[in-house]
Amino acid sequence: MQTCSASRWPGRSRRFPAQSVIPLCIYQKEQGKGCTQKYIVKNYFYYYLFKFSAALGEEIFYITFLPFTYWNIDHSVSRRMIIVWSIVMYIGQVSKDILKWPRPLSPPVVKLEMRTNAEYGMPSTHAMAATAISFSFFIATMNQYKYPFELGLAAAFVFSTLVCLSRLYTGMHTVLDVIGGALISAVLLVLLYPAWDTIDHLLLTSPFCPLVSIVVPLVLCYNYPKLDYYSPTRGDTTTILGAAAGATVGFWLNNQYAAPAHTGTSAQPGLPLASSAVVFVLARFFTGILVVLLARWLTKSAVLAVLGCRYQFPMGDLQARRRLEVEVPYKFVTYSCVGFTATVLVPLLHQLLGLM
Repeated sequence: MQTCSASRWPGRSRRFPAQSVIPLCIYQKEQGKGCTQKYIVKNYFYYYLFKFSAALGEEIFYITFLPFTYWNIDHSVSRRMIIVWSIVMYIGQVSKDILKWPRPLSPPVVKLEMRTNAEYGMPSTHAMAATAISFSFFIATMNQYKYPFELGLAAAFVFSTLVCLSRLYTGMHTVLDVIGGALISAVLLVLLYPAWDTIDHLLLTSPFCPLVSIVVPLVLCYNYPKLDYYSPTRGDTTTILGAAAGATVGFWLNNQYAAPAHTGTSAQPGLPLASSAVVFVLARFFTGILVVLLARWLTKSAVLAVLGCRYQFPMGDLQARRRLEVEVPYKFVTYSCVGFTATVLVPLLHQLLGLM
């Protein structure tokens, strides 16, 4: 925990009526106590809203929402989202470690997250991911499903805005970081959109797709920009590219063997059918997530065991797992398995269970 000095913090006369989170060190110093915590929460509505919004740009969201669209909405929508997401995130992560812009200083801001504090700030990859996922989903579905254009646009805008604001609230980014991330993502979406159909066609039909999908991301991960200290950006980038690689191989295999594609358009309006559809959606989702999480745990354990024998380190050695020769293969193989499981094995299980 960071220490607080009286010279850097305002005195007792300073009030914080508009702040929903304030450093507890201030409050405790005013009471003649030591600094034992980082902050106290003054407005729980904003606190939980923006903590939840921040999670919409993290792994827990990716590993649930992206497979959900593949299992329950439309394969083509999911493919486009995953490709855009992986390209946007790679460019964002690399840009951080090239620009090396620092995160906001604490104090004066109160940082509610610690894991990503070692990363640089510009651009905000949360803002990039939120913009890419929400607007690529909107663009990919607006011509396939009947819903008001204004409603879809508003939903994409609200989603991305909440994630962007959460980065300011949690003290992890400046306004410039967030605006820069959203703008970069928007520009990349505009540049990629004309090539969507071409890229999608190549992913499904090219005989070189599996090889390129594995080799290119691995080369990018092993040649990630080097830093003077450890940062989770390389590991996070490997996770993203690994998941996209495994999913891409899955897309190709499914197309070669004509795997059934759920389009979400088979049910007709009506309460009984609507209730039945919800049950099937939930059954597909929870079955799939359990299988995906199990595959991640088994693969991670197996890969770390093999690498531990190869490089002579215990599985619990965090420093060893941060080394390039360990981090890249263990995360890439683990999340490639996750992507492959979500796109190939889970749909096969759904079919066997009669959930398609």
